[in-house]
Parts: sequence; C-alpha cells; structure tokens
Amino acid sequence: MTSETGGAAETSWASGTAALAHVRARSTGPLPLGPGEPAPPGMARLGCGDGTGLALPFWPDGATPSLLAEYQVAPVAVERSGETRRVLAAALKCCWSDLAADPWPGTPAPIDDVLAVYRALIGRSDDLMRNWAVGALRRLHDSAWLVVADGTVRLGPRCACWPAAAHAQLRELVLRLPGPGEEGVPAVLPVAGEVRHEAVASLDAPEGADDDLLGPFDERHRAELVAAFMAVEHAAEPVHEARFPALRDPVLRRALAEMLRRRGRVLVSGRETWTSGYADDVAAGAGTALGEAERAVLVLVLLHSVAIPRAEGLLPADSWLSPFPAQAEELRRHTLLPIGELEAALRVLRHAGLVTQVKSGEEAGGYVPGPQFHRLTPAARRRLQEELILAAGPHTPLAAAVRARRG
Repeated sequence: MTSETGGAAETSWASGTAALAHVRARSTGPLPLGPGEPAPPGMARLGCGDGTGLALPFWPDGATPSLLAEYQVAPVAVERSGETRRVLAAALKCCWSDLAADPWPGTPAPIDDVLAVYRALIGRSDDLMRNWAVGALRRLHDSAWLVVADGTVRLGPRCACWPAAAHAQLRELVLRLPGPGEEGVPAVLPVAGEVRHEAVASLDAPEGADDDLLGPFDERHRAELVAAFMAVEHAAEPVHEARFPALRDPVLRRALAEMLRRRGRVLVSGRETWTSGYADDVAAGAGTALGEAERAVLVLVLLHSVAIPRAEGLLPADSWLSPFPAQAEELRRHTLLPIGELEAALRVLRHAGLVTQVKSGEEAGGYVPGPQFHRLTPAARRRLQEELILAAGPHTPLAAAVRARRG
C-alpha cells in the first residue's frame, strides 16, 4: 500500500483495506506510515521529517465530538476527567512555546515542569494529587493526546486535530495558566509502550472524503447527517432516534450507514435507539489490541457479573450489561496474576470502556461490563456468548455443541 508518488498511492487504498485501517486506528491509535505512503481516505497524514508519518482519522465536515454538547448528549466518560483536562492544559502550557504558531507539534517539556504547572493550577502538592496527575499523564499518553518518554512530555498527534477556530481560545487558556515554579516536582513516570518520533513537519488533512455522500443534500440535511454520525460514534450510550432526524429518515440513514461502512463501522439498533459498532467482517481481520492479561481479566468480569447471574435467572439472555458487579476480592481470588498486573489490566479495560468500576453497598465495589458492550452487533453478541460457554464449561454438552457447530 505504499508508493513514492502521492497520486498513484491514493489508488492503492481499496475500500476494504481503508476500512480496516480505520478500525485499527480506532482500536490502537494513530497508524504508522512508511516513507511516501499516503493516509487512507478519511484520514489525515501527519508527516515526519524523515518522510514517514502517522495516519489519524478525521471527522466529516470538520466536526468534532464537541458537537454532542449542542444536542445535550453525553460523550464517553473519561476517568478522572477533571485531572485529565488539567494535566493536558498544563502540558499545553509547557509545550506550546510559540503562541504565534499552531499548538501542534510544539516542543518537548520536562515532566517536572508539567507537574509543577498542574500543582500551581490546583494549589495543592500532596501525594494524592500527584498520583492523580501521573495517572492522567498515562491516560493521555495511551490515547495519543500526549507523548511521554524519557522524562519529557510533548503534544501527541491527536492535538493536530484541534480545529484552527479553537486556537484562539487555547491561546487565551495558555496565557491565563501559571508557569512552572522555580522548584520542579520530582517525578518518575513508568509508561508502557513509549512512543518516540522526530519533530513532525506537516499535517495533510483530507479534503472532501465524504463529499460524494453529503453533496446531494442541502445544508440542513447535511448538518443532520454529520450530527447523527458524531452521536452514534462518540456518545456514551445509544441515542434515541427522536433526537436525530438522520436516524429516522430512511434516505439519510442509508447515507449515514455508508459513511460508517467506509470506516469499518455499522449501525447497531435497539428499541428506537442507535449506536455504531465494528463491522463483523472488518473486525475479524483487525485482531485485538488487548494483551493476554487484559483478556483473562475481562473474561473473569463477564463470568461473575453476567454469566453467573444469567444462569441464576437474574439477567435476560441477550443482556451484556449487569447490575451485579464482580467484586474486586473475587477477581483477586480467581486469578493467578500478581496484584500489580491485575490492577494494570483493570486500568486498561476501564480506559477502553470495556469495564466500569462501581460501588456496591457496603462492599469495596466491583466491576461490570462497560459501555462498549452497547456496540456489539448480533453476530458479535453470539460469538461472545459462545466464548463464555467455552471458558466457563469447556467439557459441558453445550460447549461440545459450540465446537461442533464451528467445526
């Protein structure tokens, strides 16, 4: 899929491979591109000084998930969102050294300076606040908003998606933030999977990726299509069709389904509600970004919060959301993972939206399936049901029937 000439390379992205690239970028983050390799359709190319680059999905018509606020739709929740936003603001203060230029890519800054700005911003310097800040740095690194490596912080590739119209507001924010204090805050931040790259030289945003779909509609219907796209892709819960005309109108809904298909996504319907999920054929070729420990812990959570209550008649057969949390102590007792690896796996699963931590009366709390389970297609639900049967009772007649059907 690589080519030395842009025009010829553009034609190398077939529909299926472009959709697969979108799925991988959504699940694992910005995609690395070789020298001269173009970004797939609908993605921006972030060019590095050595000719390589990164591919990052762009939204139609220049919209961003902030559009959801206009419709009073809640986006996917961020763990400790207040700390995360403040740490990102502190990093912007330290890394955006030339306010006359665009914020991204900025310049690297010591972690000590970022934490010092955060400390000055909140007016506290106790260990709890510092731990929360370090956790926020990890989340921002894992989601490519920041790049944390070798004791420094730099703005991540997702910051390149800030629209130009937002730069003035960001400059005002940076000017109002306190600078790093004279005394830095000692910090040692272990970050798995550190990302290193040279200073990024260019950003090539896609032009008219969906114009063939949006062009035939007038301005109002075009805006309705984009709003519905952002809602099904980025809302925390399935959205009711009454709030989005493009979900009610069959013509608009067909165009919306095609916009999603190009990105390896499909519409998932409920009772007058809609969300989006991975297309089954594309997801099968994308694999998983979860490690073995994360998959094992997720199975434990599903067994204790879904499979066992369902077997006791407490949950309907088609439900993957549960009010019966898997207790943290129960997870510790039924896994061979060291406690540190278990907690790290739960942190990854929470960040991915695959589990949610809840309180349970007087208990210490537990874990239930997260909002991503709204996005399962019927085929994915069926496969997950079979996998749980094989995991919970591999020698049962039901498991034998599953293996026979697959064989």
